[in-house]
Amino acid sequence: MPNCKTFLVTDAEKKHVRRRTQFQQHRDASCQVPPPPQGKAPKKIHAILTETLGEHAPSYATVKKWVDQFKSGDFSTCDAPRLGRPKTVTTPELIEQIHELILEDRRNSNKSIAEQLGISHERVGSIIHEDLDMRKLSAKWVPKCLKADKKRQRCQSPEQNLAFFPARFK
Repeated sequence: MPNCKTFLVTDAEKKHVRRRTQFQQHRDASCQVPPPPQGKAPKKIHAILTETLGEHAPSYATVKKWVDQFKSGDFSTCDAPRLGRPKTVTTPELIEQIHELILEDRRNSNKSIAEQLGISHERVGSIIHEDLDMRKLSAKWVPKCLKADKKRQRCQSPEQNLAFFPARFK
């Protein structure tokens, strides 16, 4: 592996690589927890892990939870899938529906859009601001910034208008 010093220029980059490496070592160490030795108490196991991993050792509560899981026969350290609805309801179809509602009437509020679609107004606000990249300006929804083609179009329109009246504005 090449020496990192040849590629990293600033101290900030070196510090970032050092922290990233420490994080990966911690993550790798915490994911490879062997089953606890039979007959050992959670306190003893936590002491061994603390001695081995130092400040990156899991908490006593985590070790106790693992010991209980191992005793019940579950040797997996991964989280089990959870029941219930997903955290977000953002889909491309929903984003398109919100965009169409805004284009129909730019004065729509988050609350009215949420009521029409049957979702929370927080989710509507998140979609409008993050996915559609729009903001409210003078009670109307407008794009936050112009895209390159729109900027070009806005620059060309006045030039085309001036072409109709060349003698007056020269």
